[in-house]
Amino acid sequence: MLTTLQNHIGGSFRDAHGTGTLDLIDPATGEVDGSIPLSDADDLDAAYAAAAAAFTIWRDTTPAERQLALFRIADAMAARAEEFADLESQDTGKPRATLVADEIEQSVDQLRFFAGAARSLEGRAAGEYLAGHTSYVRREPIGVIGQVTPWNYPLNMAVWKIAPALAAGNTVVLKPAESTPRSTLLLAEIVAEHTPAGTLNVVLGARETGATLVAHPVPQMVAITGSVRAGMAVASSAANDLKRVHLELGGKAPAVVFSDALLQKAAEGIVAAAFFNAGQDCTAATRVLVHSSVHDELVRMLVDRTRTHARTGGPHEEGVFFGPLSSAAQLAQVQGFVDRLPAHARIETGGRRQGERGYFFEPTIVSGMRQDDEAVQDEVFGPLLTVQSFETDDEALAMANGVRYALAASVWTRDHGRALRFTRDLDFGCVWVNTHIPFVSDMPHGGFKHSGYGKDLSQYGFDDYTRIKHVMTALD
Repeated sequence: MLTTLQNHIGGSFRDAHGTGTLDLIDPATGEVDGSIPLSDADDLDAAYAAAAAAFTIWRDTTPAERQLALFRIADAMAARAEEFADLESQDTGKPRATLVADEIEQSVDQLRFFAGAARSLEGRAAGEYLAGHTSYVRREPIGVIGQVTPWNYPLNMAVWKIAPALAAGNTVVLKPAESTPRSTLLLAEIVAEHTPAGTLNVVLGARETGATLVAHPVPQMVAITGSVRAGMAVASSAANDLKRVHLELGGKAPAVVFSDALLQKAAEGIVAAAFFNAGQDCTAATRVLVHSSVHDELVRMLVDRTRTHARTGGPHEEGVFFGPLSSAAQLAQVQGFVDRLPAHARIETGGRRQGERGYFFEPTIVSGMRQDDEAVQDEVFGPLLTVQSFETDDEALAMANGVRYALAASVWTRDHGRALRFTRDLDFGCVWVNTHIPFVSDMPHGGFKHSGYGKDLSQYGFDDYTRIKHVMTALD
């Protein structure tokens, strides 16, 4: 019998009040392997009540106590890494052999980073800015936070959201993506063992549940990672009662390759950054912009590297670089972009669904693209890499910045001055030089324009979950 998962509210698993359910589909097979409840307003009321009650306790813990709790949560995740990897692979179809190193260990490190950040809730030094009065600044937790996470990195994104929030003294109600809830529920179970009941609550459901979570009157802030459409809906809803909003949205990352670049290194790095996780990554290298003098050579290298190193297959197959797309809808979306390619586009490799079972799509490279083409302007969120050529630095910069997204970019050159100019002038929140896609917990992640606002990771991500209070005391 297939299992219907439960919400995790107030420190324990609970059946939902909502009566509807939604099937969980294994993306590697297309078969149903469980279901989730479609939680309703009563479930959100219960979760927010639990979070509000927990906040009265958690906010008063010392930074050292919060640090210790997060360290213990990280240690527990490390001890259960194989279990997390099994759940993540089951929900997403990702290659099981690489999940611990690629994602679980990263999540452990991020928890440990924010455990350290818990002890740096600092304000400006006290001083007498008005005669006879002393002022100082307090950094405080915001309160109860509502959060929504996506399906492409279920555990990583949950950690990115809850770790800074809890480190700062907030409590959380989180809705994971409806198709990938299992690892987040295990995380909630672990968090409950080391924090007051209700510090982290996980409520399952689909779009309507997420909308109810955002519109609820209790949270003082809502944070999501998702699509531009979802971000706009959240910002609009949150504006009704002036909630803070933290948005990490889509991307359309260019990789700008100059004639002096180490082309083989560029090809290797771009292929990895384009097709990791089936291209379902907002920072994926999706647009190659290459100088015309080396265009043909780089395209050949990209195709060769893709055919030898970017194999797709099931989660337990050997030698697989990426797994299936997340759903039938995502498969249809990627296929639609390919089907609508203009006549001037040339498919260099790929372009087709792989097999009839599951949601696999071949790694695809398309050359001959123009700046106003749909696949250049719109986020595909799949294993599709476009190639354009340029003649001058100014043209390359205009093409790179000429999309509505502004999350990530890379520049490939051995000219130090050019690298400095492009890192300054590329209108993206993260710019890499001669690499693409590495992350560290210590550095911020977040974009501009339609890629949203707010930062994940780093001290900047921690600061986003705090509020600033000025305190003035008369000396007489």
